[in-house]
Amino acid sequence: MTYFRLIGALLLGFGLSACASGDTATRNAPLESPVLQAAPLSLDIKAVHVSVPKSLRVSEANRYYPGGDIVWREDPLGDRHAQVKAIFEAGLNKGVAEMDHGTVPAVLDVIVTRFHALSEKARYTIGGVHAVQFKFILRNPETGEAYGEPRFVKADFKAYGGQHAINAERKGLTQKARITHQISEVIREELQGPGGHHAEATGLIGALNQL
Repeated sequence: MTYFRLIGALLLGFGLSACASGDTATRNAPLESPVLQAAPLSLDIKAVHVSVPKSLRVSEANRYYPGGDIVWREDPLGDRHAQVKAIFEAGLNKGVAEMDHGTVPAVLDVIVTRFHALSEKARYTIGGVHAVQFKFILRNPETGEAYGEPRFVKADFKAYGGQHAINAERKGLTQKARITHQISEVIREELQGPGGHHAEATGLIGALNQL
C-alpha cells in the first residue's frame, strides 16, 4: 500500500493542517488550511510550487562542516535561496514528468527546510553528506484544499570527496547534477512508490546534519 493509499484510508473525513501555498486558488490558502479531501490514489500533477523561506540561514564559511541551513557553492556568489529554489524546481519537475499520469489533478507544494551541500574544503578532501530536506503537500488545483497531511522528506545522501569528486565532475556528475537527480527520484518514490522514500543511512556526518 502506497503512502497515498494509507492516507486515503485513514484521513477521509478528518480536518488536518497544510504547510504551503500555491498559485491561483492555492496561492492564497493559509498555511494551516483544513484538509477536506482524502488523498487521491491516482495523481496527475498539474503544477509544482517551491518555497525556500528567507528564515533559512546561509553559510559561506569554508570549513569542513559550516553551520547554517543552506550551504551551496557551485553557483556564483549570490542569492542562495533563489539558487536552491531553482535546483528544487528542476528536480521536482523532472521527477513529476517521469511519473505515470493519473486521473486526479493536483498541485505539489514544497517548502525546503534544509539544503546543506559541501563546502570547498570538504568537497576536495573528505566528502560528506548532501542534506536535502523538505516538506510537501498536495492540493486540489481548483479549490486549494489539501489532499492529506503535510509530509516531511529526508532526501540526504552521501557526497563525493577528494579524487572521487574530481573524477565525477569530469563526467558531468557535479553536486548540482547529483542533487537534482536525487530530488527527482525521491519525489517519484514519495508520490508513487510503495511506502514512499526510505532515507539513506549516512552515519555520523548525517547525524550532524540534523543539528
